[in-house]
Amino acid sequence: MISILSRKYIDVRFKTKGNLYTRILERPGLWMSDEDIDKLSSDLRSVAKKTLNAGALDYGVFSSDRSRLSDSILTIIYEQENERPIAFNALAVMALKINGQQIDVIHLGLVMVDPTVRSRGLSWILYGLTCVLLFLRKGLRPIYISNVTQVPAVVGMVTKTFNEVYPAPGDGAPQDFRKIQIARAIMADHRHVFGVGEDADFDETRFIITNAYTGGSDDLKKSFEDAPKHRDETFNSFCSTSLDYDRGDDFLQIGLIDLNAARNFLTRIVPPQSLLGVMSITTLLLLQRFALPIIHWFDDKKQYGVLRPR
Repeated sequence: MISILSRKYIDVRFKTKGNLYTRILERPGLWMSDEDIDKLSSDLRSVAKKTLNAGALDYGVFSSDRSRLSDSILTIIYEQENERPIAFNALAVMALKINGQQIDVIHLGLVMVDPTVRSRGLSWILYGLTCVLLFLRKGLRPIYISNVTQVPAVVGMVTKTFNEVYPAPGDGAPQDFRKIQIARAIMADHRHVFGVGEDADFDETRFIITNAYTGGSDDLKKSFEDAPKHRDETFNSFCSTSLDYDRGDDFLQIGLIDLNAARNFLTRIVPPQSLLGVMSITTLLLLQRFALPIIHWFDDKKQYGVLRPR
């Protein structure tokens, strides 16, 4: 396992399972060299070319505006022997103004997996791992997450991984006013993050974006038959009865990564063979967040920013 933890941004690389390793990069556009950025973008495009049947995405990390990587957190899975990228998740950090205060919401973003490796059990890495590490990095403070999708498998994964997710089938979390405020702010200022055009409407009652595939994400539109299904039929039925797939509808899900969600992820979702590597990374992050400031405080020979021993 190789891990690199800068004082400001996460950059970790560790063996995940078998012949695979995972690299997680926080806001690489702010600190990576031009050469490394070009290599990173090339890796993302190579996965996208194998995933899409036709066309190309032109928003987010695929746009010509490379500053998008300054607000992105990337999780990329590689084959170890040949460094071939096989899957990635591009999270986006959205700064929202709610009641006069700024909060950061983590958008789960775009997930792509090489079709030849989709049965290798990678979803726990792509959907939950990075969010848990960010939660630990922020001192165990709850973080709101958002997700835009029409895929039943993804709707189910998000509902089961995070807390207080709305919308969800059955007796899920309520549609509280805080979530409505967050949804309004996202739709007002951050449609470009998930490629939804200005002509798309938003149903605040059901948290459904109608006619969602006109702002750059056109090639991601699926029929219900083509959309990957969840093993729990409840989520499949929920999507088929709530969304108009011919028109191109999406759910906008809002939820939380908090202590309960992190504990559930580590104890129930992470495969046993990968738990040791994940726990090693989480331990390093907790030490960086809590132990290092204490060590620095008691060192009376150096000043560390605003930390002064006397």
